[in-house]
Amino acid sequence: MIRSELVQKIADENPHLYQRDVERIVSTIFDEIIDAMSRGDRVELRGFGAFSVKKRDARVGRNPRTGESVKVEEKHVPFFKTGKLLRDRLNGN
Repeated sequence: MIRSELVQKIADENPHLYQRDVERIVSTIFDEIIDAMSRGDRVELRGFGAFSVKKRDARVGRNPRTGESVKVEEKHVPFFKTGKLLRDRLNGN
């Protein structure tokens, strides 16, 4: 599902809301999740999962094309851990 499909589904299920308002709500939610993660905070949505940021240390990597060693800088990457309810639904429980 892409963002526009999510907006359309929410708008269809809530006819009292205008589509532009639903778009603003969805954008605000995503922006808040991004802002929290950029500050290093953890975002937990009960039953769905938790978004967090993990730090990857600097290392020496290898260019697969040339075989040359390259330095890979430290970086922060997003991480998602599923919640129990989501995991159970995916596994048919």
